[in-house]
Amino acid sequence: MQKQQEKQQHPGYKQQEKHEAPRQKQQQEWHAKRKERKANWNIKPYLAIGLTAFIVILLSMVAFFMIYRYHGLAANFRMVLGILQPIVIGFVIAYLVNPIVKWEEKYLLKLFLKHSKREHKARRAARGISVVGALVFVLVIFAVLLNMVIPELYTSIERMVVQLPRQVEGFITWLEGYISTDSQFSTYLEQGLNRVIEMFEDWAKTDFLPQTRNLLTSLTSGVISVVRVLFNIVIGLIVSVYVLMSKETFTGQAKKLVYTFLPARKGNVLVEVVRKSNHIFGGFISGKILDSAIIGVLCFAGLTVLKMPYALLVSVIVGVTNVVPFFGPYIGAIPSTLLIMLSNPIQGLYFIIFILVLQQLDGNVIGPKILGESTGLSSFWVIFSILVGGGLFGFMGMVLGVPVFATFYYLVQKLTAYILKKKGMPQDTEAYIQLTRVDPSTHEPDYEK
Repeated sequence: MQKQQEKQQHPGYKQQEKHEAPRQKQQQEWHAKRKERKANWNIKPYLAIGLTAFIVILLSMVAFFMIYRYHGLAANFRMVLGILQPIVIGFVIAYLVNPIVKWEEKYLLKLFLKHSKREHKARRAARGISVVGALVFVLVIFAVLLNMVIPELYTSIERMVVQLPRQVEGFITWLEGYISTDSQFSTYLEQGLNRVIEMFEDWAKTDFLPQTRNLLTSLTSGVISVVRVLFNIVIGLIVSVYVLMSKETFTGQAKKLVYTFLPARKGNVLVEVVRKSNHIFGGFISGKILDSAIIGVLCFAGLTVLKMPYALLVSVIVGVTNVVPFFGPYIGAIPSTLLIMLSNPIQGLYFIIFILVLQQLDGNVIGPKILGESTGLSSFWVIFSILVGGGLFGFMGMVLGVPVFATFYYLVQKLTAYILKKKGMPQDTEAYIQLTRVDPSTHEPDYEK
């Protein structure tokens, strides 16, 4: 006790106490802050960071696996598509038949509501009769067309096979009539044709005949594939009935999922995009089918009046290939012209003139009346979408490339309009033709003077 009193009376004690007081205060504040950090510590941000890193690593591994095992995945994907083929066919049939169902239901519902007190039963009956009626109508039209077309096609092909050698010989004779008999070109032409005949004979003896067994095996597998496709089509028709009967339910479930997993604003954008895509696809596909059918009928009528050979066969070729925008008429006209020219070269020239007139009528009158501006694409983008779609996915890519690209074009338009509106800049394309620069601070455009 005495030592403690002496220590406190020491002259340096007060000076030491003066320096230790702030240090103790700092330690107390540090301990208080540490306790506060422990109390307020939240693990959620760290979990979010860890989960994000895990997902990125997992997606990277999945991407690497998909690239490394692409062929195996492609085979599995094709297997899954094969299993789901009846479902896909059913949805496609339902989508194509839906306009007919809506048209029939509109009139049947008015009739049933007048004679029924229960609205639910009236709607159910109208929907059922409309679905069955639409499918029966399509099947009857398809059966009638097949009954008309197949016998004529068989006759035309049989006649073509029988008469083709004579027609080739007649074509050569006609060609030689315009070329001097002592002409060197005529000699080269004859030698070339003889060489082609020799090559064909060699191919038939060395390649075709030994491969007949493989051809028979391929034919058998082809028949099995055709039977399987026909079976899937029958199942698809049954599926389409259920889809058409419950299409509002499917639509409501899809929208329910959209607004469950997306915010309202993003959900609205997605729903609007799907609606616009449906408008583009539905208008283009149904309009193009109707347009091609009209062109096929007009082609058959014109060829019949002009008494040209293979009228029905050529009309089917022209009508089917007309489904492809822009290039379709030329794709169908080339083989059709060759067929007719082998029979009669002069008629082949007349057919070229006729098909040009018919395609001008389609491009300037019939097509715009039916399709209108359903895609909103310029001619350049139509050609671009057909070339890209055809290069990637073949014939179906050429047919569906235009509506798919039109949907993508619409999305880009909406996105650019939204961004430019936020920046306060003009959205019209013409406003940028003479543009030289944009002020970085005010976003005001400057134009050429």
